[in-house]
Amino acid sequence: MRAVPALLLAFALTAPALAAEGDAAPAAPAAPAASAAGEVATGSGGARPASKSDPFESFNRSIFGFNEALDAAVLKPVAQTYHDVVPEYVRNLVTNVIGNVADAWSAVNHLLQGKVESGLQMGFRFAVNSVLGFGGLLDIGSEIGLEKQSEDFGQTLGKWGVPAGPYVVLPVLGPSTVRDTAALPLDLQATPASLIDDKTATVLGVTGLQVVNARSNLLGASRVLDDIALDKYSFLRDAYLSRRQSQVYDGNPPEAEEDEDQPPEKSVPAPAK
Repeated sequence: MRAVPALLLAFALTAPALAAEGDAAPAAPAAPAASAAGEVATGSGGARPASKSDPFESFNRSIFGFNEALDAAVLKPVAQTYHDVVPEYVRNLVTNVIGNVADAWSAVNHLLQGKVESGLQMGFRFAVNSVLGFGGLLDIGSEIGLEKQSEDFGQTLGKWGVPAGPYVVLPVLGPSTVRDTAALPLDLQATPASLIDDKTATVLGVTGLQVVNARSNLLGASRVLDDIALDKYSFLRDAYLSRRQSQVYDGNPPEAEEDEDQPPEKSVPAPAK
């Protein structure tokens, strides 16, 4: 009976990542992604080989199309109604409670990565918001300077040296990698619904609220993406992979290796004097 809630919880967990990508969209160039996608489909030499990071692109695009249709038909209209009907301060309370549970899991992941100071800080933030913030309804931690530093088990695996593996698009859940997908069962525990052990109806209700609230927070980001991304699939893929690499290395990722799919740059001879 927990299969459906698990899928919805996973969507709620991945949605904030997409929101961050969407919020950063205006600063990222959409044209290169769209251009690359065009080369894949209509390159002069016919179909271009899939890139190292996305060898399952054809299959991923079909799942992406399904997710887009589901979002347009169900998730987005419900989220828009929720956004229009529920007062902003109530939506903020819901977001705070969900984020507070995630903060506890973030503290664990900081410690698993050997980041003791930030792990203790996140643990203290969780304690402050749970006690003084009435179970996380109020974000007292941010007001006293305890900055949120989110971490998940996918990042922890990356910190331990587990490679990301190919990019994959999961049905309903959206962008991921093989590594992040393997970490998902543990990350699912960082949700309010996972703490409920009684009635399935209650779990479904809490999970549904979390999903709708997460999608509501994405409404602005999705409009930005629709406006600027010529190829939304490529844009989201590149943003997701770039962001996840940055998260694993705490904002200082190593220099990317040259993509083997790209032709080597030709050296330009110096002009004769």
